[in-house]
Amino acid sequence: MTQILLIEDDAETADVIVSELTERGFEVRWAPDGIGGLDCARESSPDALIVDRMLPGMDGLTVIEALRKDQVRTPVLVLSALGAVDERVRGLRAGGDDYLTKPFALIELVARVEALLRRPTDSRETTLHAGPLELDLIERTARRGEREIDLLPREFRLLEYMMRRSDQLLTRAMLLEEVWNYKFVPATTNLIDVHMGRLRHKVDGPGETQLIHNVRGSGFVLRVR
Repeated sequence: MTQILLIEDDAETADVIVSELTERGFEVRWAPDGIGGLDCARESSPDALIVDRMLPGMDGLTVIEALRKDQVRTPVLVLSALGAVDERVRGLRAGGDDYLTKPFALIELVARVEALLRRPTDSRETTLHAGPLELDLIERTARRGEREIDLLPREFRLLEYMMRRSDQLLTRAMLLEEVWNYKFVPATTNLIDVHMGRLRHKVDGPGETQLIHNVRGSGFVLRVR
């Protein structure tokens, strides 16, 4: 059973999160303060951590930094009422893998935890490269060579997914599940084609070699070879 460690000082919030994750089949341990949470993380080796930003005893970011210094690569979702961009950047630079601002929907928290668990455990890149493309995961910026690409949040997420799987065929079903978190594939939808068309227009500029290809009847591929 997948083990989640929740480090959260608010008992009511913790109870709701533990209940939701347990109902979805996770084994959840709860620590109400930073020091106890750090000890528990070191002892139990969970599959993922959910760490509140503000904790008694030891700040959540200090907990994460301590684990990273121990070479612990367990994926971490940071929870915080501090939603400013600078705070999110601090959370990611401290070693967090994702950042969720309070208040949040439980379904989003679960989706983010599931996404973290799907990531390769040795994936700690803050910048992705695929051919001439560069994606800064902290600053949330994209470039093709010297040209900056202005992306909407969903486009950024779509391009990140494709860059992590460059030269692989990605079906519409895969994209709907992984990028849009759909648990089923609608009978008819042009959602993927519309977003992919917009993304391709931004990534493949006039006179540039085409990188995003439509494989008729199958899906899409980011071809960089």
